[in-house]
Amino acid sequence: MAIETQTRISNEAYERLALSDTDRKWELWDGVLREKPGGTAAANSLCAELVFGLLSQLDWAVYQGRTNAGRLRRPPATYVVPDVFVFPVRYVTPRLRGDDVLEVYEQPVPLVAQMWSAIAGDAYVQANLAIFKERGDHEIWFLHPYERWLIRWVRELDGSYLETELRAGLIRPVGLPGVAIDLDALFDL
Repeated sequence: MAIETQTRISNEAYERLALSDTDRKWELWDGVLREKPGGTAAANSLCAELVFGLLSQLDWAVYQGRTNAGRLRRPPATYVVPDVFVFPVRYVTPRLRGDDVLEVYEQPVPLVAQMWSAIAGDAYVQANLAIFKERGDHEIWFLHPYERWLIRWVRELDGSYLETELRAGLIRPVGLPGVAIDLDALFDL
């Protein structure tokens, strides 16, 4: 069961805690500390398959990806641990030079994905999706491992998001040239 406190903490205190307590995935939602809920086997497998499928097609000198690691920050005091996200290497390079620096990205990322999980619950997933949109992330995916669908939001020039639902076929992330994910293969776990 995930833990949530009602006590507000500073960003600095949060980052120290997240670095020191490596057994849990701590998040900060508007200054309130909470633990990221665990994932089901199906959701975790879908994360692993997705990040492998993405990274196997990307130039690692240009892009990196994470699954259940690193944080996306929405100022002033929200940090979430996405299920999967891809970002330009230039975002991480300065962090590689520092000791004991929490991996946090404020810049919008090309792709972030969240899996549905009975453990996390709908409210948690919907809150994360809203945070990703508020951050201005370029493309957001919400995948359901049991019902086998993906909802995709692509950020438009005016800041709105175009939403589509997909159940099969190839999906080509807008911000990741040359990458295609076969949904039939992805959901055939």
